[in-house]
Amino acid sequence: MAVPQVVIVGRPNVGKSSLLNWLAGIRIAVVEDRPGVTRDRVDYLMEHNDRFFELIDTGGIGIQDEDNLTQHIEDQIQTAIDSATIILLVVDTREGLIPLDEEVARRLRNLAVPVICVANKSDTQKLDDQAADFYRLGRGKVIPVSTSQNRNRSTLLNLILERLPPESLEDNEPASEPEMKVAIVGRRNVGKSTFVNTLAEAERMIVSEVAGTTRDSVDVRFELDGKAFVAIDTPGIRRPQGRKKSSIDFYGFHRAQRSIRRADVVFLFLDATQRISKIDKQLCDYISQSYKPCFLVVNKWDQLVNTMPTEKWVYYLHDNFPTMRYAPIAFITAQTGKNVKALLNHGQMLFKQSRQRISTGQLNRLLREAIRRNPPPMHHNRRPKIYYGTQVGVQPPTLVLFCSNPAGISKPYQRYLLGSVRDQLDFEEVPIKLYLRKRQQNDRRDEIKTNEVEAT
Repeated sequence: MAVPQVVIVGRPNVGKSSLLNWLAGIRIAVVEDRPGVTRDRVDYLMEHNDRFFELIDTGGIGIQDEDNLTQHIEDQIQTAIDSATIILLVVDTREGLIPLDEEVARRLRNLAVPVICVANKSDTQKLDDQAADFYRLGRGKVIPVSTSQNRNRSTLLNLILERLPPESLEDNEPASEPEMKVAIVGRRNVGKSTFVNTLAEAERMIVSEVAGTTRDSVDVRFELDGKAFVAIDTPGIRRPQGRKKSSIDFYGFHRAQRSIRRADVVFLFLDATQRISKIDKQLCDYISQSYKPCFLVVNKWDQLVNTMPTEKWVYYLHDNFPTMRYAPIAFITAQTGKNVKALLNHGQMLFKQSRQRISTGQLNRLLREAIRRNPPPMHHNRRPKIYYGTQVGVQPPTLVLFCSNPAGISKPYQRYLLGSVRDQLDFEEVPIKLYLRKRQQNDRRDEIKTNEVEAT
């Protein structure tokens, strides 16, 4: 199971960013006493009582952004809500219940995940009775807190832990292999629906040479070798002409993004007869940012098989998608079914890789060897130390490295460590999520150094 995500939502200026900083114990999100400061999602890996979860701050719901970024903010909020394990609905005790709070609560009403109502700015116990007014939102127990007066932090964190899925559900493998969901995304007329029909061995999708026939995401369930799968066929996306963009294209792109978030594995379809476009790169970036296992699928290869070597296309893809060099590449012909079954079988391998776990001992042995070959570069005349690492989640594999100075571990060196570890692990073709955390003073673990001493 992926690291649980605790998403902070609410109307503007109720103290969502202050809540994130307060719970994390450090200043992460920008805090100002005016609405609209937070636009993108801000996340932080939190540890409390040996449980890890991600805290995610979002922009204010209902704000009209002064820079015309309202839709962007709303997209980021909805993305966070869609991926939430728990939602913290933040309200302002001093201002009391207002209609926009009720509107936010209505937006969350049909969600299946737990929602905790956090009454912020309850600076004194006298305000706790005023906070009780938020019970009218129908979100269960209301937790009065104060980020400025440090009230009830432990109470809120303990309640979050109570609402998290049991660790046994995260760590134990299910009795049977879960159903794999595959999202098929790409530009218009690259053969996505034809591919789905080939998988399902039935005309479940409308297949046409007219670009843009599929206008909504459609789930197609099928079986292969006794295993059940779901193929999510998404709308084809075209590059808008100038600044004009139809509502079909707008919602089509958002449905494709939602399908990527839902999927276990993504097949990014490319047309062998067409050059890579801006839309292809945007989809690739979104897949990468979502940490989804991805196959780069070059369709209609029968039209080029005798005129272009596959190696040339591989170099072409690596040049255009530098962040996805780990992603495998498939050359298929969906219309005839050539290499389609092999692609799906390899997709199952990606799915399994994304759910693999590595022991702490094995991870630290790999880190020790990588650091021995190439120590971290100097930062402000001091060399940062990495003490130990551990895996805290799957789908994607999520690693945490505890070190002396997280800011001193540069991005290139992080990529070097991931590359070194990836080469030795069972998830070499899937994205790995990496967090750096400062080792606490009471934490004396130094497994990498210990192993080095033992090896000498």
